[in-house]
Amino acid sequence: IVLKIFRKQEGNRYGIILGNYLTCVILALILMPKGKGMFQASSASWLCGIAGGILFVAGLVGMQSSVRKNGAILTSAFSRLGLIVPLLVSILFFKEPLRLIFLPGVLLVFAAFLLISFDSGGSISGESGRVHPLLLLLVLLFCGGGDAMAKVFNELGQKGKDSFYFLVLFATASVLTIILLFLERQKNGKKVIWKEFAAGVFVGIPNYFSSFFLLKALGGLSPLVVYPVFSAGTLLFVTLIAVPAFKERPGIKTWIGLGLIAAALVLLNL
Repeated sequence: IVLKIFRKQEGNRYGIILGNYLTCVILALILMPKGKGMFQASSASWLCGIAGGILFVAGLVGMQSSVRKNGAILTSAFSRLGLIVPLLVSILFFKEPLRLIFLPGVLLVFAAFLLISFDSGGSISGESGRVHPLLLLLVLLFCGGGDAMAKVFNELGQKGKDSFYFLVLFATASVLTIILLFLERQKNGKKVIWKEFAAGVFVGIPNYFSSFFLLKALGGLSPLVVYPVFSAGTLLFVTLIAVPAFKERPGIKTWIGLGLIAAALVLLNL
């Protein structure tokens, strides 16, 4: 939602992203258990954090571009359709049992996303007035990969090092963003505008805690429930805001898709 509000950047477009990730780093430091060895962790924890940071930056940069070209609802739909990635990772690599009770809810989510993604009615596109499918596919892969790292860390990372994992993740993302910001400034001379940086702070707070609670949920629930609920809930929230605030007008397929998502949320929580 904040990215949509600041879709027309006056300054360096990476200012808002840097504000986001630096806020996440500060939150990780504040919430990290203090004491000897607080910055020590297994190699797997380091690797998961670094990989997650790279994927997070790629996903957010892709979403920033897609919001301008494809609109908030369509971009959000594909970022959440990225749940395909962590579900496949869970089933193929971590042998997550595919219980029959989950299938109707998961299938409803997929059907809803497909309806929304290929809705030609309404006015949900961005400034160009047309859909850019390759950009949407990249958003799906990068956002899905970033979400999947929570499951990978939960399985392979060091127990009790959640805050350390987030610190490495968001510190990696911050360093990459600083590099991109510098390159952007060299290219067009644009500097960071502080109001956009401040907007990034507001992005960073829900960004950190969505990752935090996603990891906590994966510690006690099946990923076949967690990821569809996480994805569908996000899309419902974005749509409820985008329709009245940004005057995005979903077509009939999108409204049907949102109804399917609401039904799927009920099924997945039975």
